[in-house]
Amino acid sequence: MAPTRILTVDDEPLNLAIIEEYLSEETDYRLDSAGDGEAAWQALTGANAPYDLVILDRIMPALDGLELLRRMKGDPRFAGIPVIMQTAASTPEQVREGLAAGAYYYLTKPYEPETLCAVVRAALGDQRALRSAVNRAGSMERAFQQLSSIEFSFRTLDEARTLAEFLAGLCPNPQAALFGISELMVNAIEHGNLGISYREKTLLLMENDWHAEIGRRLELPQFRARVAHVRLEPQPDCLRFTISDAGAGFDWQRYLDFDPTRIFDPNGRGIAMAQRTSFASIEYPGCGNVVVATVSRKPS
Repeated sequence: MAPTRILTVDDEPLNLAIIEEYLSEETDYRLDSAGDGEAAWQALTGANAPYDLVILDRIMPALDGLELLRRMKGDPRFAGIPVIMQTAASTPEQVREGLAAGAYYYLTKPYEPETLCAVVRAALGDQRALRSAVNRAGSMERAFQQLSSIEFSFRTLDEARTLAEFLAGLCPNPQAALFGISELMVNAIEHGNLGISYREKTLLLMENDWHAEIGRRLELPQFRARVAHVRLEPQPDCLRFTISDAGAGFDWQRYLDFDPTRIFDPNGRGIAMAQRTSFASIEYPGCGNVVVATVSRKPS
């Protein structure tokens, strides 16, 4: 298997060395570095093989990180590469600006090694799922024209991700749709069916125990029979997804927008990011165990 290629961009050599040290335990990562935005652009355009991920400082001389991010997202060759922006610029408006420009995640300094590793793993996992969804999209398009509605049940993370890839492939922009669909379906499993709290997930991600805990809870008697459901209903102007779980719901209002009090946590941004990047709308019509999200049928 080819190594995972990561480009780290920072004008401070010490910061580049710290990132390399943080990721050193992942033996399949191959790290390249650039000292500013222009050097990073040269590395991107001159690479023999595409990068799988970019870890990008925001504040740099010449071409800063935000401008490099916008340049990447405006170029079809690099638009699909997830970018983790890591910076000391941490006001709510700066975070929103970075996410709006297309950052997969906005990581504020200082941060713990476990946080960076958790975010990198999540970004690479989403990227692999996206590539699979895009590859399937063409073969699904003709069958989709005959679809009036379709519903699936799912219980495990693997089932959720397989279904999310399939459903995203039916959308005009699979890359944008996959993140949001996957985020809502995983929420239905972890928070809904299995009762993992926000704080518990933070600790599990930091200790790299999240997947193991999901597997453990799936086998507990009180959770073993619980399933979640996703229904797709094509509308004239949108695709409507309804995702439901067997949980008691949650305080969903807190998560529809970015909350600066959770800025150092490796989780908690997913719903807000999905609303900004994946969906035309997100609504919770009850206590939080049902969510309705729409994807515009007009290609972006």
